[in-house]
Amino acid sequence: MGAPAPRVRESSATLLPDAGASNIWRRLPANWLPYIQLARLDRPTGWQLLLAPCLDSSCLAGVYSLQKPDYAQLALFFLGAVVMRGAGSTFNDLIDRNIDAKVERTRGRPLPSRRVSPRAAALFMAAQALVGLAVLLSFNGFAIVLGLCSLLPVAIYPYLKRVTSWPQAMLGLAFSWGALMGWAARTGDLRAPALWLYASCIVWTIGYDTIYALQDSKDDVSAGVKSTALLFGAHVKIAVSLLYLAAVLFAEIALIGAGAGFFAHLGLIAFAVQLAWQVRHIDGANEAMALRLFRSNGPAGFLLFGGLLAENMLFYLVK
Repeated sequence: MGAPAPRVRESSATLLPDAGASNIWRRLPANWLPYIQLARLDRPTGWQLLLAPCLDSSCLAGVYSLQKPDYAQLALFFLGAVVMRGAGSTFNDLIDRNIDAKVERTRGRPLPSRRVSPRAAALFMAAQALVGLAVLLSFNGFAIVLGLCSLLPVAIYPYLKRVTSWPQAMLGLAFSWGALMGWAARTGDLRAPALWLYASCIVWTIGYDTIYALQDSKDDVSAGVKSTALLFGAHVKIAVSLLYLAAVLFAEIALIGAGAGFFAHLGLIAFAVQLAWQVRHIDGANEAMALRLFRSNGPAGFLLFGGLLAENMLFYLVK
């Protein structure tokens, strides 16, 4: 038998500063780690944020149409969110590899550190996208076409930070697409509640990604990168407060439009309280706090889902 594969060692050259604290990545073969990082599996907050709108929308459609939760569909959304977040992140890293090399937090990523070649990263992106396509093709025709349309904001997003202070808005359009997909996959159409939920997720995304961008404000200036964090400057707490307030109000309109009741609103209240906690602790000069607040949006996104799932189950049982 040959020698065992080398294991990942904890060092600044391999483990990235914004990676999760899990030890699982240190137990895997060392040559796996760059691809885990390209797919952001070591940073699960991203796929959680991509998944939450899908789950919310699917259950909201179930409440609206008095159907039981579709657990198989929810599982497909989970798989799709993980692989498409990975494909999108790999694409973003390919486009941004020269900029990432100039930013302290990102220069250790696989492409700027040359641990993965652009060709290998492109092939890895294509493999992830094929899995995502297989998930998409399991839905109805309307949802398939709608899902393909999501590629446009995904493709545009990486370039906007070079020309506008609002790249977070395009990220919101892309990351919130699941708020349309969940409804479309359940019903084969789109109605006003899904659109209001989409609007809610967009402004929520702009808010939490503004917090995330606070980590890189100093380096972004020297690299020529624009962001809402730089745009808002000293007023970032007020700006994020207004964005989060809009997210809650738009979600409330979506719930009312779908005829949701107590449990769904209880989930929304829990979500609103968590957002208020974030705003209270925003400190533009504290990069560690910015990362902590951003990560808290992962579980926060599932608070509304929990309420909608309970509501969906209740509506089906009593219909």
